[in-house]
Amino acid sequence: MRTLNRIFSFVLIILLYGVFPLQAARQPEFSTAGFYNLAQTGRQAYSMNVAWRFHKGDIPDAYKLSFNDKAWETVSLPHGIEYLPPEASGCINYQGVVWYRKHFTPDEAIRGKKTFLHFEAIMGKCKIWVNGKFLKEHFGGYLPIVVDVSDVLRQGEDNVIAVCADNSDDPSYPPGKEENSLDFTYFGGIYRDCWLITHGNTYITDPNYEDIVAGGGVFTSFENVGEQLAVLSLKTHIRNEQKKSFSGILEYEFIGPDGERKTTHTQKIKITSGKSSSFTSKIKIEAPQLWTPEFPQLYQILVRIKDQKGMVVDGFRQKIGIRSVEFKGKDGFFLNGKPYDKPLLGGNRHQDFAVVGNALSNNINWRDAYKLKKAGFNVLRLCHYPQDPSFMDACDELGLFVIVPIPGWQFWNSNSIFGQRVESDIRQMVRRDRNHPSLLFWEPILNETGLWGDSRTYDQYVQGRAADIVKEEYPYKYGYSGGGPENSFPILYGGTPRPDKVYFTREYGDGGSVNDWHGQNAPNRAARAWGEVPMLVQARSYERSVTDLYKSFSHSPQHMGGAVWHSFDTQRGYHPDPFYGGIMDIFRQPKYAYYMYMSQRDAQVDTVRVDCGPMVYIAHEMTPFSPADVTVFSNCEEVRLTVYAEGKQYTHTQEKGKHVLPSPSIVFKDVYSYDEWKEISRSNRIDNVFMLAEGLIDGKVVATHKVCPSNRAEKIILTLDNENTKLLADGSDFVTVVASVADSKGNIKRLNNYHISFDVEGEGRILGDAFCFANPRPVVWGDAPVLVQSTTRPGKIRIKAHVSFEGRRMPVEGELTFESYPAALPLVYDKDEAGQIKQQLYSRIQFNGRKPVPKDDEGLKEVYQQQNHFLQK
Repeated sequence: MRTLNRIFSFVLIILLYGVFPLQAARQPEFSTAGFYNLAQTGRQAYSMNVAWRFHKGDIPDAYKLSFNDKAWETVSLPHGIEYLPPEASGCINYQGVVWYRKHFTPDEAIRGKKTFLHFEAIMGKCKIWVNGKFLKEHFGGYLPIVVDVSDVLRQGEDNVIAVCADNSDDPSYPPGKEENSLDFTYFGGIYRDCWLITHGNTYITDPNYEDIVAGGGVFTSFENVGEQLAVLSLKTHIRNEQKKSFSGILEYEFIGPDGERKTTHTQKIKITSGKSSSFTSKIKIEAPQLWTPEFPQLYQILVRIKDQKGMVVDGFRQKIGIRSVEFKGKDGFFLNGKPYDKPLLGGNRHQDFAVVGNALSNNINWRDAYKLKKAGFNVLRLCHYPQDPSFMDACDELGLFVIVPIPGWQFWNSNSIFGQRVESDIRQMVRRDRNHPSLLFWEPILNETGLWGDSRTYDQYVQGRAADIVKEEYPYKYGYSGGGPENSFPILYGGTPRPDKVYFTREYGDGGSVNDWHGQNAPNRAARAWGEVPMLVQARSYERSVTDLYKSFSHSPQHMGGAVWHSFDTQRGYHPDPFYGGIMDIFRQPKYAYYMYMSQRDAQVDTVRVDCGPMVYIAHEMTPFSPADVTVFSNCEEVRLTVYAEGKQYTHTQEKGKHVLPSPSIVFKDVYSYDEWKEISRSNRIDNVFMLAEGLIDGKVVATHKVCPSNRAEKIILTLDNENTKLLADGSDFVTVVASVADSKGNIKRLNNYHISFDVEGEGRILGDAFCFANPRPVVWGDAPVLVQSTTRPGKIRIKAHVSFEGRRMPVEGELTFESYPAALPLVYDKDEAGQIKQQLYSRIQFNGRKPVPKDDEGLKEVYQQQNHFLQK
């Protein structure tokens, strides 16, 4: 019998929330099963992500405890079945049955405790067994699956969790539509986190496990929100599974955004054995620090259940933001009792990423939110399903409003089981996300449905039930649903204007249809690889759309804002090409449109936790194919562009009050001349050529950006695209490392066709291989990103990047060393199983075994002198 060990990796849990300094590496904190750990409560969340055996295909006996899974691959969660190329549209992904099996030995510390498995999501339909006992069947791939395993775990022995998942097309549950006619990709697997939750037998319940309308867990809502006073309503559901009645105290301790204790509230409770009860308290918070997108202040509530002796029997932390949202028809959107003075400007977000599909780590979700906040967004619409809980946590922290929809896209099945599952999705979605201050409103409709299929029955359902279900699950103030154009919703996406409704443009900027010429060649669709002119066309296309949005808002705040389609390039089912309309590519590398959106930020307001102040960016690469006009994006009052070729200087001043858009793009006409600069190069003065943009406010330079022409490619530069966050050694976190081809001075050579190979040493591994074009990776617009995943041991990671076929003249290898840090939660896994996780290693290919030579090689000088002599003659 195998030797089993449970491995725990602990770090100090951050008990009090604070503002992370931008100059230091930070580690965002994420909830587990809807709560945050609180020491000395008897409750503990463990990560079950590491070391699962995986098999693609169906094996009917794989649920049995005695089944031999030794030949299966070993993987860690989140896991998306397979690695895919960055261009992974057109239904190239696997659809069908997959199996997972995890071995572990429970620690004696959880003996006799209530124990739950909490899967944040499993794609498609799934079945779950523990130690051969069937426990759960679930339909739908975007909401939690919670299983009580208290009575089936075997102490001191090998335990096996078996999961059968199937992401095949199935019209019986949402979204329901076949992938080959769907505008996004299902992917598959256990693609979000799995937690093991343990606590005592008198405990606060999980709202996604308890089937209670507007109940379960801790439900926070507000009766009143103002600058002087906020009245908080707390409803806590507690279950007593002890053999005797429980009497004690329910205690709430409030910690302010500054980390100081504000108040403590207690309530006597009594629960009969084998029963559960809900307890409601109303608490006044004086002079609250209100949550806004600019200043997303978060309070913490430390919830504890104490017995009559004062001993804590259960508890956890809950984060809340004190804020009110109201939608007042023609008067528009009100935040914290005041009209919001600008349109909500944001984007849509699908959850897929290059190579890994939907299997994103929590830190990757956080970095996505950070990048979008930095772009100037203040609202995101999640298309077209609830997304990872860590993404909601990030939006709470960073100050992004979120619209959360149920799964659905252009499909309705009039079979009653489909409608029942739609209703279940609405209820579970509200229960999961109801406490998030970032929640703007829920979208309980199936996206763009009602025009296809049996629209009559769908329209009847939407008009009669969807908004009502949201109200049943959130029967308090400041809880809203949106959709339409059905009139049952307070927020509408379209239709005939009505004075009692607020309107939001759920998708703007993409004028294309599904498959005509214009639809597939819309000006907002520009792959980063296509270069600067297509990306400039895309940026100006989105700029026109944003101008129209501001114009509409200035005419009437009833049109409260809109979300661009789409934030990132994203994969599709029906079409062979990805959607290239993102302001970033699928690796989250920016296009020019990203900087256009950044320029719409208020330069005078720097938000908490995200650097959103003054900026200036030159959208020009100084290549032979670059336009004569130079476009600059900036949110400053004045932009000064200096062209250091013949000492030219150009100045542009933003004219206050004369533009609808806060900061329209600035175009300096006929600034760049390739022929002129070619002559400068021939006279050996190219080192003195560059463009410098300076952004000024009140006459002072507050932002700069410099662009230089790139010379011969001589080296590879590696950078860590982590938004200054830590990589956690939890076996599942990963980070993007970008290899850039550069000249001797570090100027990126955008125009090259190299392929970059990566080698990694230490406590990391590369995700993907040559078969999915992950390693080696083709260079795209000067960059080649690669994904590096942590192991379960914190330590140094060294990555090297080199041109796939090296020669004497090829760019010199780049190298980067960084660290992973201890996991935030204890990890439960079998050490022997984890040792089977594959580490892809790549052998270097060199031309005749020769190594690159330095840039000042005498042979190159000789060639240059000969060519120069020839040109002079």
